[in-house]
Amino acid sequence: MFTDSAKVFIRSGNGGNGHVSFRRELYVPNGGPDGGDGGRGGDIIFEVDDGLNTLVDFRHVRKYAAENGEEGGKRRCHGADGKDLIVKVPEGTVVKDLETGKVITDMSGENRREVILKGGKGGLGNMHFATATMQVPKYAQPGQPGQELWVQLELELKVIADVGLVGFPNVGKSTLLSRVSNARPKIANYHFTTLNPHLGVVNLGDGNSFVMADIPGLIEGASEGAGLGHEFLRHIERTKVLLHVVDAASVEGRDPIEDVHAIMDELSAYNPELLKLPQAIAANKLDAVYDEGA
Repeated sequence: MFTDSAKVFIRSGNGGNGHVSFRRELYVPNGGPDGGDGGRGGDIIFEVDDGLNTLVDFRHVRKYAAENGEEGGKRRCHGADGKDLIVKVPEGTVVKDLETGKVITDMSGENRREVILKGGKGGLGNMHFATATMQVPKYAQPGQPGQELWVQLELELKVIADVGLVGFPNVGKSTLLSRVSNARPKIANYHFTTLNPHLGVVNLGDGNSFVMADIPGLIEGASEGAGLGHEFLRHIERTKVLLHVVDAASVEGRDPIEDVHAIMDELSAYNPELLKLPQAIAANKLDAVYDEGA
């Protein structure tokens, strides 16, 4: 529900070998070495493509290899470099080493382009190895091999929104979103009505607007993985502002002030950086406070 994944093999290009050759010109029968250097191998580069939102393409093509560098040539000619291979991925793709599970990079935010594997260096031609005692070197340096790796791609479906609505279940986040935006989330009077984030565009007039996200209801212990806590909390990481929605009328017997502190504790335990986001409180269900029948 929250992630998409794929396993792929990537390999950067080998460096080209250095060349062994000697100058052979008219009247210069025994010229010095002139073997050129090999070209470098191509890199494997991951780049964000805003037109992608799934990893389905990686289920059809599982192996990606960059070009090898070409061997050096005569007359000090440098071998051509191998072409880099650019692999397009959706924003939010996390690249992990399949064997160790270590995160190599997270393709999100300003990280739009990342070199994952460097190509091998080209070898030096024999022109580099001439010395006073070895004037006709008959050897050159081989190119360095490229790198190869099995990686796990995980697309974490993190919401990118300007304002994220946070709060305990059934405090009215979905209702608020439906009133101020064009979103039409499912609304019902029971816990966890929202299991996936809903996005709505709030129009301010004069062509200005912002995106608001209804984050599924958190519970105490979410930062430790209780319920679907980790999945819910991941969505909050990319919001710019947090709006705490609280049940001001304590319809279910909860203390709204304690709820705010509890949510703050969960955010801090998951990622302390979240507490640096601008935050505000929206007191909801105020009509119930003055309801004579309550």
